[in-house]
Amino acid sequence: MAPAVFKTVVSARKRRKVGSIPTRLRQYNASPMPLLLASYAFVLGAVIGSFLNVVIHRYPIEESIVSPPSRCPRCGARIRWWDNVPIISYLLLLGRCRSCRSPISLRYPFIELANGLFYLAIFLHTGATVGFVLVAAIVSMTIVLIFIDLEIQILPDAIDLPGIAIGLLIGWLALGDRFEGLVLSPSLADSLLGAVLGSALLLGTALLYKALRGIEGMGLGDVKMLGMIGAVAGWKPVLPLLFLASIGGAIIGLLLAYRSRQGLLFAIPFGVFLGLSTLVVIFFGHTLLAWYRSLLLV
Repeated sequence: MAPAVFKTVVSARKRRKVGSIPTRLRQYNASPMPLLLASYAFVLGAVIGSFLNVVIHRYPIEESIVSPPSRCPRCGARIRWWDNVPIISYLLLLGRCRSCRSPISLRYPFIELANGLFYLAIFLHTGATVGFVLVAAIVSMTIVLIFIDLEIQILPDAIDLPGIAIGLLIGWLALGDRFEGLVLSPSLADSLLGAVLGSALLLGTALLYKALRGIEGMGLGDVKMLGMIGAVAGWKPVLPLLFLASIGGAIIGLLLAYRSRQGLLFAIPFGVFLGLSTLVVIFFGHTLLAWYRSLLLV
């Protein structure tokens, strides 16, 4: 081999060899980044879950969610930051207040863990995008609606109405087309139609029930909540979601009515079932829609 040719071959081999090492190193160094960001998403969800607990506890008693600082509902002792670390503090304190040793409701770590896991699941679909922020907000708002309705059977406008606005923004950004693993509205028109359809279905049901029975069977909070859900997911999942919530509400309602002296007059917090169905639809809606279509074809 001629010296010039030999030098050319050696130089090329060196370039390939030297150039390949940084590429592999860059891939190796970059590989932990998604895992790190996913961990951040879970931690963020757990921290926000701690705030959701504050909202769920204080809204029913009409107390500010900003002040005073967190305190034990039994003895009134202020909860220090080291006793307020999501999930971990509950485990370290063995589920009891440090001051009075009263038991801490399991709801607190449950909501923190659930919100953290939901944020992690959302991040795995959306990554660090504006879509993550919007869907995470809707999930957290839905969790708050579930627990407030469960406790006092009220669905606050302060959550429903901003939720509708976020749903319309989701449609305007066409997040349903960008993140196909989640069931979200693909267009602003779809969001608007979903909001109108969801609200109209429950409003019509409520008016019909009142006309037939002479009493209110459903509050406007449920109407606005399904409008919010329709804005977020679009019009197509509205009927399957309402069907799923109705089945769940009917089963649990009959069981509770059987055990109650009120019988069929027993009030059911339907927002709880709407909220649970919403979470199912957002993450497993494609499977649910396929199942619902199969029922219609039978």
